[in-house]
Amino acid sequence: QVQLVESGGGLVQPGGSLRLSCAASGIIVSINRMGWYRQAPGKERELVAAFTIGGSTRYADSMKGRFTISRDNAKNTVYLQMNSLKPEDTAVYYCNTFHRMDYWGKGTLVTVSS
Repeated sequence: QVQLVESGGGLVQPGGSLRLSCAASGIIVSINRMGWYRQAPGKERELVAAFTIGGSTRYADSMKGRFTISRDNAKNTVYLQMNSLKPEDTAVYYCNTFHRMDYWGKGTLVTVSS
C-alpha cells in the first residue's frame, strides 16, 4: 500500500525559507513520478514541482528559481526547498505520486505572514 507523509510546514515570515519532506512507503521514489502540489484557500490544487519518471524536474513558472525539488533515495523521501517565500505561497502542500492511480498525502500547511 502506498503511503505519503508530508512534514515541515509551519509559519514563516515573507522572504523566509522552509523545507518540506515527503516520506514514502510502498513505492520507490527514485523510479516513480513524484510531485508536490499546493492548494490555497478558495483556489484549485496546482502543481508546484515534480520529478518525472525519467528523473527530470518540472516547476510551475511562479516557483522557478525559488523552489527546488530533491530526493534522498536511501531514505525514500522527496523534499521541497522553498526560498524567498511570499504571502501568496500560503497553502496546504501535498505530496503526490501515480502508480496505477493517484496517491496523495494528507498535506502540510505553510503560512507565510509577518
